[in-house]
Amino acid sequence: MTVKIVTDSLSDITSDLAGELGITVVPLYVRFGEEIYRDRVEITTEEFYRRLVSESTFPSTTQPTPNDFAEVYNNLARETDEILVIVVSSKLSGTYQSATQAKEGFEGKCRIEIVDSLSVAMGMGLIVISAAKAVQAGANLDEVTRLALGAVSRSHMVIYFDTLKYLAKGGRIGKARGLLGSMLSVKPILTMKDGELAPLTRMRSLSAGMDYLYNAVADVPRIDQLAVEHTTNPADADAMTERLSAIYQKGHIYRSDISPVIGVHAGPNALAVSLLEA
Repeated sequence: MTVKIVTDSLSDITSDLAGELGITVVPLYVRFGEEIYRDRVEITTEEFYRRLVSESTFPSTTQPTPNDFAEVYNNLARETDEILVIVVSSKLSGTYQSATQAKEGFEGKCRIEIVDSLSVAMGMGLIVISAAKAVQAGANLDEVTRLALGAVSRSHMVIYFDTLKYLAKGGRIGKARGLLGSMLSVKPILTMKDGELAPLTRMRSLSAGMDYLYNAVADVPRIDQLAVEHTTNPADADAMTERLSAIYQKGHIYRSDISPVIGVHAGPNALAVSLLEA
């Protein structure tokens, strides 16, 4: 039986790519007041960002429930007895705990392995894509779990923020708290370090920030996979993709929108590049 790959919506894997690679995506939740939506399922990225910048109610986010994962496990257990689950950093969300709690009901029925990606967005997505491609090439659960765990340390993400306001409001600012004093006058650039957001530098403009993102990729000698994504600024993502195509095959650069749940914390005009070292 083929291993089934499960991830959460913070991997930013598009529905088309999920379908192509046989990946099941468990959505997180985003909430505006009393209205609760499943990430990317009941609210589109466009609608979410429109509301984020135009409404006075600040949205909140919630992890999937153990029951959400149990339902997915139950459906997949009809087709396989091996499932690999790769989720957002446990330091950013309780999703890992929900996935683990749901696994308890399947002991003896289906073998389920859960990997903490220690990342988010396409930093996690590239790990998931690698695992799914390995399964398509015939890898078993032990092999693909080892591959995913090995990819965690090879996954790197650099994110340009137009503002830290949303990250501060959402309480996910982590090690970047020290940048808050100057958040109005500079454009922070963060990365993921040990499963948390950590500061890299500060820039005065978008163009300087884009230079930094480009150089962060150009400085890596061997790249296995590369992704560019954005919140509300597709033209910036297009420009970054075009520029990176000089050092990496353009047709092989994954493109995505940063999901609504991440967008609660990233805010508008964020831009990210993620890569998996070869």
